Amino acid sequence: MKRISQILVKLLILGILNIYLLANQVPLKDLITPVMTEEKPAPGKRVRQVGHEYKGTQVYHTLYLPTDWQKGKTYPVLVEYTGNKFPACGSTGEVMGANLGYGLSGGKGFIWVSMPYIQKGKKENTVTWWGDRQATIDYCKVNLPRICKEFGGDMENLFICGFSRGAIACSYIGLADDEIASFWKGMIAHDHFDGQNKWGYPESDRTSALKRLARLQGRPVLVCGNKNDYLKDHPKLGTFTFLPIPVSEIFDIPEGLVIHRHTDLWAHRHSPTRQIARGWLLDQVSVKK
Repeated sequence: MKRISQILVKLLILGILNIYLLANQVPLKDLITPVMTEEKPAPGKRVRQVGHEYKGTQVYHTLYLPTDWQKGKTYPVLVEYTGNKFPACGSTGEVMGANLGYGLSGGKGFIWVSMPYIQKGKKENTVTWWGDRQATIDYCKVNLPRICKEFGGDMENLFICGFSRGAIACSYIGLADDEIASFWKGMIAHDHFDGQNKWGYPESDRTSALKRLARLQGRPVLVCGNKNDYLKDHPKLGTFTFLPIPVSEIFDIPEGLVIHRHTDLWAHRHSPTRQIARGWLLDQVSVKK
């Protein structure tokens, strides 16, 4: 009887604590991106992998299997490209530094792959811009189907996503030709977009970008953050959903790893914005390609 009373008291205390947290809007614990390891793939692990053609080099991608992963089942896949190396906002440019895909999935229900940009010479990844663009495109074309076949990735539910340089890459890499463009069910781009600005690399102009975007063929795009307004003038290219990201409201910058409002960590904290983004993603998974 005494034991039952103790349990009831604990339950009462927990109930009062939950009410207090809700009433005072105390934030839930932030997500922490799993550290990359050299282990074998397993649920909840983020591991380093090298494409067969690149054995003996420093070129690699990362693979994360969700905590609910089971062999023989299929899962939608988030394929992420990282931003440039930019210390002012905490971006390392490294494959292992990707965060957005983990924030969007919460580590459950989705396989998450971070793909490399390959440096000229094909010996290592590049942390700034594109390196050997064609090698970068080909790496994804070859390795993404392999990953899906081995680990249950659903080829009918592939989503390309990225932050900053990675947001541009969604189109500049992901829509570079008809073959790679055919992979995607949709895309999620945060802060920047192909064609918004003309940069110092080939075919960064608006006209070239619009030719790439035509390969969307009306598919859904979640356009997050800033520097993407021109897309509103081209609604027939894709099904665009524009989602402002109030980073300065979500975080008290600088706060922890978030040292600048230009960040891929916004989905690591519970917020109405993250709920909208996750809801959008789940809605697309349930729609036939």
